[in-house]
Amino acid sequence: MTTDRATARAFVERLYAAHHGEIYAYLARMLRDDELAADLTQETFVKAYRAHDSLLDPNRARAWLYQIAGRTALDELRRRKIVRFVPWTGESRGTTSSAEDLVLRARLSADLERALLRIPPRQRQALLLSELHELTGLELAEAMGVSHVAARALLTRGRESLRQALAVERAQSAVAEARRTQSAGSPARASRDGHGRDDRDDPGDERGGRG
Repeated sequence: MTTDRATARAFVERLYAAHHGEIYAYLARMLRDDELAADLTQETFVKAYRAHDSLLDPNRARAWLYQIAGRTALDELRRRKIVRFVPWTGESRGTTSSAEDLVLRARLSADLERALLRIPPRQRQALLLSELHELTGLELAEAMGVSHVAARALLTRGRESLRQALAVERAQSAVAEARRTQSAGSPARASRDGHGRDDRDDPGDERGGRG
């Protein structure tokens, strides 16, 4: 028993050295809370140690870790009743990225962040794992605890959900920007109109004085 625990500890320590950075980044984007992400990263590896016997294939340890981390995060989000995933999404690997996709890889726009909040948590989780952390199809399925076909379906639905949500956010942003522009222009127009009236009134006043 002592030997088994020592073996598990050594194995998880190797996993920690190799993957703790990416697990932390994954949790930070899911939770949008760096301190909480750090805590749950530690919790993920504690759970991995305790569940060492459940890992049948050490070559699949990375997907196994993501599965543990994802469940840990979802449990926390449900407990807090918050769902704040901020992943990158784009077309599946192997296709040519559009100019917009390349920009989004570098920086998530405010519209995109808000749109992502509209997407069901499991869809966001699949997008995050696939596109940002680049899990393969089989790794994604293992991390999500579903079949390969189900994982692909989650990605497909997630991308469609994001397109629809992003269209709504962009439309709302355009309306808000138009209102801001109109509001900013109103004082200037009022000032010009006021000056115009003053100019027109002056000759009248002078004529009145002459009369």
